[in-house]
Amino acid sequence: MIAGVIAVVLLLAVAAYACGGGTDYGAGFWDLTAGGAERGERSRRLIDHAMAPVWEVNNVWLIFVLVIMWTGFPVFFQRVFTAMWLPLALAAVGTVLRGAGFAMRKPLTRLAGRRLYGAMFAVSSLLTPFFLGAAAGGVASGRVTARATASTDAWANPTSLLFGFLAVAFTALLGAVFLAADARRFAVPDLDGHFRRRALAALAAVVVLAVITLVVTHGDAPHVWHGLTHGVGLVFVIVSALATLATAWSLRRPSGAWSRGAAVAVVASAVIAWGMAQRPYLIPVSLTVAEGAGAHTTLRWLGLVTLVAVVLVFPAVVLLYWLDTQGELEGLTDAELRPGRPNDEV
Repeated sequence: MIAGVIAVVLLLAVAAYACGGGTDYGAGFWDLTAGGAERGERSRRLIDHAMAPVWEVNNVWLIFVLVIMWTGFPVFFQRVFTAMWLPLALAAVGTVLRGAGFAMRKPLTRLAGRRLYGAMFAVSSLLTPFFLGAAAGGVASGRVTARATASTDAWANPTSLLFGFLAVAFTALLGAVFLAADARRFAVPDLDGHFRRRALAALAAVVVLAVITLVVTHGDAPHVWHGLTHGVGLVFVIVSALATLATAWSLRRPSGAWSRGAAVAVVASAVIAWGMAQRPYLIPVSLTVAEGAGAHTTLRWLGLVTLVAVVLVFPAVVLLYWLDTQGELEGLTDAELRPGRPNDEV
């Protein structure tokens, strides 16, 4: 019983990181595609402002995921990190380089330095979610077995590649939706339209990739495919599909109301659908939740830590997100977004 509860906590933490961290990765994705220094200057200033208050907080979810995996499901942790060490190592390097690029590009005065660190931040924002998604695809396809070794087949297979591309599409969707909302808050209609169009394009990519992934899993990950088309997994697939329609409708409305909540529901429901589809396995079909769980005492302490986090940490994080989305934190001046603003002197 307690192992199942902790497994649900792990899944919810993964969903939280997919939404919180995914929004930041998506902002980096649009930074990469913003254009040259002059053309993309205003978009990048908005991206910097949107990420600054919460980007470090989003990594809390990743740490929480790793702690639960390591202490609550040590067998699962060992198998995943043995078979997937390369994509996970690349994702870890990408996370570090991304943070360094974001922190270093702003205080530099030389254009060449800003471009170098900006490129580091943007490229890492693309590669990191791809490798994390590829690792998740390797788990979903059941390739992370007790006998699995660190080989490209574990993560460079159809399901893994599609999970990786879908992770990038999810982050692009979240990033564009939240950036459009920030542009509306600052009354910058051209940037609002700019990111709305990109959000709709990312949403279309999500739909196409989701359909392809569902078809591919039929042969490559049959247990997950069955879970996605039956029972609780199917319920969350339907919720994600309805949230997709709601996101498209919200983005087409002049006010853009509810677009952020709908986009978060798309991603969170998809992640939960994947987790529900794997039941009762951590790794289909070789490791169940009960088989991969740690000692009962450890699980009870994890449950207590989770309860403390729900009571003390979660409300604080929610408050921070709310303050940020309501514009109650550091403001952005009109001059920084005004068209034709000259570049800083080198």
